Amino acid sequence: MLIAEPLHIAIEELSKLPGIGKKTAQRLALHILKSSPENVENLINAVQDLKTKIHFCKRCFNISVEDLCRICQSSKRDSSIICVVEEASDVIAVEKSHEYTGLYHVLGGVLSPLSGISPDELKIKELMKRFENEEIKEIILALNPDTEGETTSLYLAKLLKPLGIKVTRIARGLPVGGDLEFADEATVGRAMLNRIDL
Repeated sequence: MLIAEPLHIAIEELSKLPGIGKKTAQRLALHILKSSPENVENLINAVQDLKTKIHFCKRCFNISVEDLCRICQSSKRDSSIICVVEEASDVIAVEKSHEYTGLYHVLGGVLSPLSGISPDELKIKELMKRFENEEIKEIILALNPDTEGETTSLYLAKLLKPLGIKVTRIARGLPVGGDLEFADEATVGRAMLNRIDL
């Protein structure tokens, strides 16, 4: 091995992060190596805090430091509307649009029979349980417009329609096959405002 083992190990670990290839991992590792001990300590503490201080909201499964996330705790949110998303990163994308004022429900993925992800692996039962304690008038399905997202939307629509509530999905302002997380604020905002009935 031509490079020092600690540097090699750091590069290997950093390259395991999504979207980080070997070259980027090497640049990051070298940057950390050149950084002051205080900056490195701050980075270490921030990463440890991610694992020890953050968990999932007991109501909507968004990222939170308390039992209920700030969105669920807010009295300014419309608790009669729930936006169903795939991951917590999608909550961030919708919030950046500043067009939505309801609550959320994070499924933790989408249905994917080929990958072995069935309804039992997702937070679908927990969504249905919310109807017991909450007065919900509308469910907005804001899942990615790919095959798995469409399959999950149709599955949820079939479950929810008999409850007699309005079920909508965000409009097609998002490109087919695109990810909600990577869409710009204006596109997400337009999609949220122009949602359609299922």
